[in-house]
Amino acid sequence: MPYPPEVSVVIPTRFRPELVLRAVRGALAQTVRNIEVIVVIDGPDAGTAAALDAVGDPRVRAVPLPASGGAPNARNVGARHARARWTALLDDDDEWLPDKLAVQLRMATECAAGMPIVASRLINRTPRAEFVIPRRLPDPGEPLSEYFTVRRGLFHGDGFIQTSTILAPTELLRAVPFTVGLRRQQELDWALRAVRHPGAQLLIAPDPLVVWHQDEDRPRISHETPWQEQLAWLRASRELFTPRAYAAFLMSVVSSMAAHTRSRAVFAELLAEARRHGRPAMIDYLTFLQIWLLPPHLRHTVRDLVLGRRLRRARPAVPADGAGPSAPQPPSDGGGPAPAARDADVPAQQPAQQPARLPGARS
Repeated sequence: MPYPPEVSVVIPTRFRPELVLRAVRGALAQTVRNIEVIVVIDGPDAGTAAALDAVGDPRVRAVPLPASGGAPNARNVGARHARARWTALLDDDDEWLPDKLAVQLRMATECAAGMPIVASRLINRTPRAEFVIPRRLPDPGEPLSEYFTVRRGLFHGDGFIQTSTILAPTELLRAVPFTVGLRRQQELDWALRAVRHPGAQLLIAPDPLVVWHQDEDRPRISHETPWQEQLAWLRASRELFTPRAYAAFLMSVVSSMAAHTRSRAVFAELLAEARRHGRPAMIDYLTFLQIWLLPPHLRHTVRDLVLGRRLRRARPAVPADGAGPSAPQPPSDGGGPAPAARDADVPAQQPAQQPARLPGARS
């Protein structure tokens, strides 16, 4: 392998050898060949270590940890081991399309900013549906926190970022590490902090470059995180949000986690918090009410009817040789949410093929 590599790929994993091998093969199949793949094994796991040894590619390097510290810690460890100027993050249950790194490197080198962060759209694949998110790219001058949180429709979100889409300078990932111990909103937390770093700028490739597999039967952190924990994170991170974004996140994401309590006290607490420290708009009040008043199954049914969810037709999996699937063409009336996405992030027709640029000075 030439030294140094162009890109270091960091994959955290534990106890999922079949999944991580799929992710590793997708990374090795990139059209950018001069890479290293750093698989951080998050705690003792002989099965995964043996599976990685059997890959037989010198570009793959396992970094076993003595104890589990969680995915954010594993990503930080991987960034410290990275030898390339650029580090690309990949979760062990996701896949990259073959030209993912090539597209992002081109965008990064063409960007005038000193610390470009390049994300992309992705194909969100569940057993029931397949669609492209985020729905739209940031508007010029739009605060990043508002792009990620403010809704333009009652039954869907618009902005989105996911770990496996991120390519960033290794130096930036070391200077702004992921928050260890944070169980949800890890990408959002990191992105809002990273764009504040001098010279940082977010770009989003308009084409989907990642397949985000969402097995609805597999346990997910997003299904288990208590709403109190999410609220505590939001309060501690208030400086990262505009008042408009703070209210939107609280009245949609946090509320969707708390609504199962059916507690009037919790309802009142969240509403008061949004009004005290945020600036809710009418769409936020309507979102808040439908989350609290409609049972989840009814809310999801109504949302699917409104958005015209397209059920996914059977299609072949991404072959191990890297010939990835073509991106699905999202319908004009939108698709549907994934279980771990914000309450209904759905696709829209893709805009003109120009990368979105958003200055890091505004969040």
